[in-house]
Amino acid sequence: MSKRRPIIAGNWKCHKTVPEAVELAAQVVQAVAPIQGVEVALCPPFIALNAVRRELSGSAVGLGAQNVYLEEGAYTGEIAPRMLTGLCDYVIIGHSERRHQFGEDDQLINAKLRTLLAHDLAPILCVGEKLEQNERGETEAVVAAQLRAGFKGVDGQRFLALGGIIAYEPVWAIGTGKACHGPTANRIIGRLRQLFGDLYGPEAAEALRIQYGGSVKPANVDEFMEQPEIDGALVGGASLQLEAFLPLVQRTAALRAATE
Repeated sequence: MSKRRPIIAGNWKCHKTVPEAVELAAQVVQAVAPIQGVEVALCPPFIALNAVRRELSGSAVGLGAQNVYLEEGAYTGEIAPRMLTGLCDYVIIGHSERRHQFGEDDQLINAKLRTLLAHDLAPILCVGEKLEQNERGETEAVVAAQLRAGFKGVDGQRFLALGGIIAYEPVWAIGTGKACHGPTANRIIGRLRQLFGDLYGPEAAEALRIQYGGSVKPANVDEFMEQPEIDGALVGGASLQLEAFLPLVQRTAALRAATE
């Protein structure tokens, strides 16, 4: 594991009522308070952001939104970046569910990334290949294209200064229980780091945090967190119950401490 501080972020997706979100947030705050060396963030649904923010107040647990639109206006059902400024720390963009279920393309995701930086919000930019692309041996080409398109015209130093993150999430591993092989994920993430370095220089690449996401659970977390290129996890299903989420934080902290 590198000297970069790992981050375990829980993406609650379209789960939890506001009271349920507040209850889980309170449990997480209490449980992770004594754990050192790992950043923890929660990404609840939009309707729970403000309530969870209050619950996280005074703790070290960060708060993220799951999506954003480009601007305010006549966009029914959307959330503008100015509405999130000061409310949360991170915003997930480019998640495969947004790309493939809601038709978001690289151009829109790039515009969202640039908009977030303009509003002092840290993006968590997701990239990942579909199963058929993986089976054809196209993984590196697909994620490289997504990274290059996502960062087109972007100030990489500002991305890093705001705490921006990349998450490698193979589409075929999300919610399926079929996780990527740890060393394979490490190789792909290493390639993403190299590409970022090609754009912004080796020091920027070394500073960049890149998470793995896709069926991360207590039974396999060590396989990912012991990899030198992987700086934490973007967690879906396992983030919905404390008994599954807490071991991810604990094991990441233990592995980090063992390398120091």
